[in-house]
Formats: sequence, structure tokens, C-alpha cells
Amino acid sequence: MAEKILMNEYKALSKETWTNISLVNENIFEWNAALIVLNPDSAYYGGYFQAKLTFPRNYPFEPPDFRFTRPLWHPNVYPDGRLCISILHQPGEDMMSGELAGERWSPVQRVESVLISVLSLLDDAEVSSPANVDAGVMLRKDPEAYKEKVKLDREASKQDIPADFEMPTHESAFKKEEKVDTFSWSDSEAEDDFGGSDSDEDMFDNDNDENTDGEEGEAEEDED
Repeated sequence: MAEKILMNEYKALSKETWTNISLVNENIFEWNAALIVLNPDSAYYGGYFQAKLTFPRNYPFEPPDFRFTRPLWHPNVYPDGRLCISILHQPGEDMMSGELAGERWSPVQRVESVLISVLSLLDDAEVSSPANVDAGVMLRKDPEAYKEKVKLDREASKQDIPADFEMPTHESAFKKEEKVDTFSWSDSEAEDDFGGSDSDEDMFDNDNDENTDGEEGEAEEDED
């Protein structure tokens, strides 16, 4: 069952512009997934944040393992690239952390949920219980210095962009196709002089014939 679910999710996510996914050694239980921030107001905009997802054999009853493959300076990212995020924690309530079951992983969650949560976390860090204490302190006390660190990580992440991959932008991702009016008078039955069609002429001819016949009949009655 896990293989089928993951394959369906993989096909759906392959169509999204904000991520670029591929299988590791054709193994449906191991994915490479790059996160692409499309919000131009984000400090991470323009980056290509490569991560690896490893799925348990009983997915979706247990969460996948997610970790960035390149170091990322962030309060909720451990030095080895793992994340401290509720959605990746085992199902059920945790009395120690105070996390509710609805905040943690559940079988109704999907890979898309995880990736969107990580994207949201990038610009909305949780600093109350950071995985990287130094990053959390810097974000609180010196946000400008923190932004400079983020900029360095963002530029370094571009080294992982595949040569054949065209990075989407905010404009290209959300550009709407203009509706083109392909109507042509040549496709209609109208004549160049806006005259009626042959069928219309026939109809009027029939009406005239009927009227003529009627008039002739009335004339004959008058003669009688």
C-alpha cells in the first residue's frame, strides 16, 4: 500500500513549480526534494534548498525522515540538516513537549503537507525551543546579521541546481496565460456583406411562394 500511495504523491508533486523531486536510485522510499521559495519578499527567495526524504515501509502511519543535504543556518534546523518541526514527530500527544496530536504526524498527512510546512517554517522560525540555539539567539538579538547568514546559505544552495533545470520565479510561476480570441468571420456562416445564408434565402423564398399562392387564390374568389 505504501508504494502505491507514494507513487501517486510523487506524480502529483512532480507537476508543482515550488519543488523539484526525484527518486534516489529509483527507490520510491527515498526522494530528493528541493524546496523553491516563490515569495519575493522572503529572505530565502531564489534559493534551491535540497533535502532528502526517507519513508518508512508502513507509510503513511509513520512520518518520513526529512533532512537538508546542505547546512542551513536556522533556529529549527539541526547541524546535520534534520528539522525540529511538529509535523515530522510520531503520531499522538507528547506530554513532555506539550504538542497536541493534531500538530504532529497523522496518517492523513502527506508529503505535500510536510514540504509546505517546511517552507512556512523557513520565514517563520520557532525560537522558543530551537534546535540551533546560536541561530535562535542571533535571530532575536541581531536580525540583520541573521539575514546575512541566510543570504550566504541561499547563494550556496544554488550550486545544487541541476544544469537542465530552469528555476521558476514568482512571475513565471504565477503568470496567467492570456486568453486569445481566435474567432474569425470565415469560421461563421455570415457573408462578407453580412447577408443571410442560403438557407435563410430559401426560407424567405418559401414564404413568398406561399404568400403568392394565397394572393392568387383570393383573386380567383373575387372573380367568381
